[in-house]
Amino acid sequence: MPQRSSQPDPVADRAPDRLHRVVALVDDNTNPFELGCAIEVFGLRRPETGRDRLYDFALCAPEPRTVMRDGFFTLGGVAGLSAADTADTLIVPHRPDVEVPRRPAVLDAVRRARARGARLLSFCTGAFTLAEAGVLDGRRATTHWQWADAFRARFPAVRLEPDVLFVDDGDILTAAGSAAALDLGLHLVRRDHGAEVANAVSRRLVFAAHRDGGQRQFVERPLPRIPDESLAPLLAWAQERLDAPLGVTDLAARAAVSPATLHRRFRAQLGTTPLAWLTGERIALACRLIERGEARFDVVARRSGLGTAAHLRALMRRETGLTPSAYRRRFGPESAEGPRRIA
Repeated sequence: MPQRSSQPDPVADRAPDRLHRVVALVDDNTNPFELGCAIEVFGLRRPETGRDRLYDFALCAPEPRTVMRDGFFTLGGVAGLSAADTADTLIVPHRPDVEVPRRPAVLDAVRRARARGARLLSFCTGAFTLAEAGVLDGRRATTHWQWADAFRARFPAVRLEPDVLFVDDGDILTAAGSAAALDLGLHLVRRDHGAEVANAVSRRLVFAAHRDGGQRQFVERPLPRIPDESLAPLLAWAQERLDAPLGVTDLAARAAVSPATLHRRFRAQLGTTPLAWLTGERIALACRLIERGEARFDVVARRSGLGTAAHLRALMRRETGLTPSAYRRRFGPESAEGPRRIA
């Protein structure tokens, strides 16, 4: 889990009687894949979560007809650009033609959203839109590795992190390559609605429930050279024993390799370290236990393998921005939005 920023949280601060409104802004040459990710995560009904919808979602565009990337199809019938002014979260256009300036009306919509405190979200080259609007100066962000050098050259005031899947800088979030749009989308669902709801959505998508934003955009060897080097059996074994005193040495012994070899395999296949993966899994389990109603934090710490309530408190605050008590108030069974138990 990436460390949370201290920036305002638009979902936590919204009125309890309405859904958080997400608006995706479409412009000429927008990539259909990222647009589809936005619709899939934020726009569809979510009966698997026990609710009808998680967000109020809309598309908008500066023109009545928008030609999508490479002229594959033309999009029409969506709201006008004024809908961007109603967004609690605004998703900005993502286009492959990064050298072409964004139209002023789109940049003005981004600036207005920023001025009124809306959350801003970009996928892939959408970071160029945010930077061109001037809202990323001094902020952490990422973009697709292929355009990292061009981004740095044009926007030196932005704190670019080119090797990660996504960056959560509080009220501005940026994802790297196309598939990372789903990672960031699920991260936001987790941040807004808790781990149980995010897991239900990821199961529906048949997608990894959680990939840490700090993982690298690409790995040296996406597929193992030989089947028995795959980490999948080891990960499944460890996930069933998170309450046990497992460490990197135990994982290496189970895999019948040295700790150094295990570390290399984690880096190559997952883009993270064994310890970081294990800690992330334990924090995710602790969050689910709290959401399911376990009120004794010492029990949560013990069952998730985090040891003590003090250690649980320190790690949850570092990784989610919330203490266990605050997490329970927001995501527990008696939270303002009602029970979150998922069948």
